[in-house]
Amino acid sequence: MQGQDGERDRHGARSGGDRSPGAPDGAPDGASAGTAAEVPAGAPTGTPAEVPAGAPDGTSAGAPAEVPDPEPRRGRPRSAAAERAILDAVIALLEAGEPLAGLSIERIARTAGVGKATIYRRWSDKEELFVDVVRDMEPDDPPVSGTEGLADLRVMLESLRTRGLAQRSSALLHNIFAQMKSHPKLWNEYHGTVIAPRRLAMVEAVRRAVAAGELRDDLDVELIDDLFVGPMLVRTVHRPDAPLPDDLADRIITALLQGLAPAARV
Repeated sequence: MQGQDGERDRHGARSGGDRSPGAPDGAPDGASAGTAAEVPAGAPTGTPAEVPAGAPDGTSAGAPAEVPDPEPRRGRPRSAAAERAILDAVIALLEAGEPLAGLSIERIARTAGVGKATIYRRWSDKEELFVDVVRDMEPDDPPVSGTEGLADLRVMLESLRTRGLAQRSSALLHNIFAQMKSHPKLWNEYHGTVIAPRRLAMVEAVRRAVAAGELRDDLDVELIDDLFVGPMLVRTVHRPDAPLPDDLADRIITALLQGLAPAARV
């Protein structure tokens, strides 16, 4: 989502930026209350403020002050802390037992110590914010080459396995997913912005594998994708007690490539 600050994509909750938490809404980006330098009344806009006589830098009144060499900016991107505070506020409220449906932007803003406008600059509604909360709690999507076929498929299957492990180990994440499925608008937002792109990426990897001769070319690519993803989804979603060993992605790929028919007897 392109916010008013122009620095955040639709789901860049970890890296976007606006102002720091605690700054009043409407204050310049990165400024906190009481820290902005005041411009003398009547001073023309855009002119540099004069250095008063006896300034601690040793310059005399009216003499141009030396401009120090600019130093590279350090620390987190501006207002990354504000976004972190908002995400953490939602998580804290959920951990305290608040249901997703009961959370309001006002309550989240108050808990995070920011104004409502700070939230709406980043997320258009609660559903979009909640999706970023879930994405923040899940393991990051791993990078793929975008040029390989089976190799990229393996990376994405492994990512599906690790997300399943994360959901099993986090009662909160498991509870959030259960609540999401009972709220169609929220689930549709998550499906459209998270699940659908992941599925598309896997289908494209299947196409690359077919083009490279790694997979047969007489089957529908979406069917092939389902054959790869299906076993992992059964283990991670439909059979929460089933083991998810480290080599599961490799075993699924090997079984599909070798087929299930018994070896021909000599």
